[in-house]
Amino acid sequence: MTSRHGHSGSPRYGTASPSSRGERLLAFGTYFLTGLVIMPVFAIVIMAIGSSGNLWPHLISTILPRAIATTFQLMVGVGLIVFVVGVSTAWLVTMCRFPGRRWFDLALLLPFAVPTYIIAFSYVELLDYTGPFQSLIRDVFGFKTSRDYWFPEIRSLGGAMFVMGFVLYPYVYLSARASFLIQSACALDVSRTLGAGPFRLFWKVALPLARPAIVVGVTLALMECLNDIGAVSFFGVQTLTFSVYDTWLNRSNLTGAAQIATIMLVFVLVLMFIEYYGRRKQRFHQSTGTYRALPSYELKGMRGWAAVVVCALPIVLGFVLPALLLLSRASRRVEDLFEPALWAAAGNTLWLAGVAAAVSIAISLTLAYRRRLFPSNVTTFLGRVASIGYAVPGTILAVGILFPVAALDNLISESAKALFGFGTGLLLIGSGTALIYAYVVRFLAMSYGQIDGGFGKITPHYDMASRSLGHSAWGTLGRVHMPLMKPVILSATLLSFVECMKELPATLLLRPFNFETLATTVYNAASREAFEDAALPALCIVLVGIIPVIMLAKTSADTFREKRGNKRIPKTTRMVPAE
Repeated sequence: MTSRHGHSGSPRYGTASPSSRGERLLAFGTYFLTGLVIMPVFAIVIMAIGSSGNLWPHLISTILPRAIATTFQLMVGVGLIVFVVGVSTAWLVTMCRFPGRRWFDLALLLPFAVPTYIIAFSYVELLDYTGPFQSLIRDVFGFKTSRDYWFPEIRSLGGAMFVMGFVLYPYVYLSARASFLIQSACALDVSRTLGAGPFRLFWKVALPLARPAIVVGVTLALMECLNDIGAVSFFGVQTLTFSVYDTWLNRSNLTGAAQIATIMLVFVLVLMFIEYYGRRKQRFHQSTGTYRALPSYELKGMRGWAAVVVCALPIVLGFVLPALLLLSRASRRVEDLFEPALWAAAGNTLWLAGVAAAVSIAISLTLAYRRRLFPSNVTTFLGRVASIGYAVPGTILAVGILFPVAALDNLISESAKALFGFGTGLLLIGSGTALIYAYVVRFLAMSYGQIDGGFGKITPHYDMASRSLGHSAWGTLGRVHMPLMKPVILSATLLSFVECMKELPATLLLRPFNFETLATTVYNAASREAFEDAALPALCIVLVGIIPVIMLAKTSADTFREKRGNKRIPKTTRMVPAE
């Protein structure tokens, strides 16, 4: 075989089109897998438009106005909270010196470990009439009923804003702090030389430079807000997501649920456009090859302790209080550790999340390796399309997946009946395959982003050397790339596993009959006000969720020390093959 480099066996890295059988198979697999990922979205639109029932007038007159208004208000409230909390804590940790700053840099990520529905039911238990806070108020002041005093109602739209805001702020914290770290020390020094104080430096220089990154963080938080179903149901807030769930299961109207889901798609598309617009402007240029320590402010006395309070408050509200409640309630039900139902739910969770994570890694490797072999606008576009599922709420995916999977189930059953004389029933839905499909589509973006980034850090010279030695594209993947990318693959697998384990909306809608996971066990117990029954499975989810947070915190701390110090970092690092 003669390549474009002019001699037999030379590397094919970067060629425009596949030529070997294996490369053609890789190309076919890329298109096929991308089609599977985006199929649920098309299925929703087809169901909504092609419905024979004229449900739109009823939805427009009864359900949609209130659901849209509530969803919009919730997103605005959550957006404001995550912006204020995320940006303020990121600025303090990055640019100021005060007691405990290094510890806060790590601890501010802890709310990432707790799903919103667990925080929600924890605060319902904490702040409800029978909870410890109101009980303490009645005991101290001698009040007899709730009419004797005023206490904010947690089961409300405001309560949902408060809880979700203090759980989702780490999205903004991470993106804002990363932007503050890479801002030019020279620009900040010049601003200080011209007389800019701390507040003016933040407001006039740092914040405008960080605005694109902050927009991305807020958008990601709002996507999670739109996806939530557990928290809003606990608080009695009828968002679009809750309306899809209620219309499908409680009213047995799948068509109506699909039509509401199309309205949610509009919200998703708007958020995706905002996220893309913000990311498009994330371009920073360092004019020197040396990162100097950023100018920082030492906060002493009351200012230092005020910074401590500002940074500690979101950690206490978003993690410490709910975690203490879970520990307290779980300690009362230690005997539940020996309940078969808990172990069955844990087993279901582990195998579903494990299979989904493995499938996500396999698909991500296929898409990313195709892009590495044949970099082009087409392969880049396919990777972005395959990552769209993360922006689509689980309720939308569930509606879009049920229609084609149920049709395929019926086809398999009819074929088996014609060939063997018996039907298979709901084989794909009843076995959990549809749920695994939803997990893969929903969280493929996480594994694909990491693996594609891992490929980007491996020099093309390795591919060229391997192909020159006669290895095929698949041989190069197995012998060269996989060993080098083992840490990246392990990290991507763990993140995908934890996210699948915590996913609630798709699990509620697509799980087989009499099939429970840890997430659905928590939701069902909290829905019937049995908070002690929910504590132990919720604590299991939190403990597993802390693992990727620790990994993220370690990476974050390493980056922080590297950027804050005077360590010289070269502009580029040349990678050459080992001799």
